[in-house]
Amino acid sequence: MPAAVPPAEARRLWTFIEPIHAVTYFCPQPRAAFEAANLRGFWRGYFAGRSAPLGPVGAAPVIALFYVFAPRMVTRALPDVWTRAEPAAALHARVEGSVTALTDALGDADVASVKAAADLLVEVAAAVDIGGRALAAANAALPVPDGDLARLWHASTVLREHRGDGHMALLLTAGVDGCAALRWREACDGDGSSVLQASRGWTDEEWAAAGERLADLGWLDAAGAVTPAGRQRHGELEEQTDRLAAQPWAVLRERHRERLVELLTPITDAVVRVLPFPNPVGVPRPTSS
Repeated sequence: MPAAVPPAEARRLWTFIEPIHAVTYFCPQPRAAFEAANLRGFWRGYFAGRSAPLGPVGAAPVIALFYVFAPRMVTRALPDVWTRAEPAAALHARVEGSVTALTDALGDADVASVKAAADLLVEVAAAVDIGGRALAAANAALPVPDGDLARLWHASTVLREHRGDGHMALLLTAGVDGCAALRWREACDGDGSSVLQASRGWTDEEWAAAGERLADLGWLDAAGAVTPAGRQRHGELEEQTDRLAAQPWAVLRERHRERLVELLTPITDAVVRVLPFPNPVGVPRPTSS
């Protein structure tokens, strides 16, 4: 039986895969691929591409699974996007655009290193426990695409959705709704920006009400700043997320995980240079140790 992977190790490994997946949202190449598939406008591409593994679903499952979006924002996109492109077309555009973005970001990267990293990451993604994790399950059920960068991106996507599914389940059990989760995160980050509110479609009234709910829990103060109790609880939730995300990484021995980090470091470093920081997805900078 493989040894359990510590939560801190799961978080470290996540910092290398999340940027690889995130080119889908922040680089121009995927947007161009979605537009070529008749999905014009950023949010049509986003909702179609990310929900396409589920099939031509309506808004309700996506509201549930994406969790932090205002429902009205989802219903503007779904099911309308499926009148513009079939899920298969959205999936193709998502992979094609993401691979083009990675290709452009990596330039003259060592092809052998990319292949070796993809081989290891595909092995990890194949080991995910999909129980209770609908987005991870839907992505894991897709055929692994051809090409090393496509395989690398696909495996990163399965693993990040696996992590995200666990995180949303923890928010739910903690009694934190989607709007409040974003308001809490913003307070913990301490940058005072409204990028999370605006990018997920919440009104000022909804945002204020979420702050009041968090204040009732003792996690924000009267000024809307995070309290020590709120920061501690947020940290506990993140640690639990890491613990739930650790399961598939145990398929690799420690030396193989270190080899994966070695292989991914130049890849992720190159990708990070084309991503915005800070960003509404919470893409981290990679952590070597």
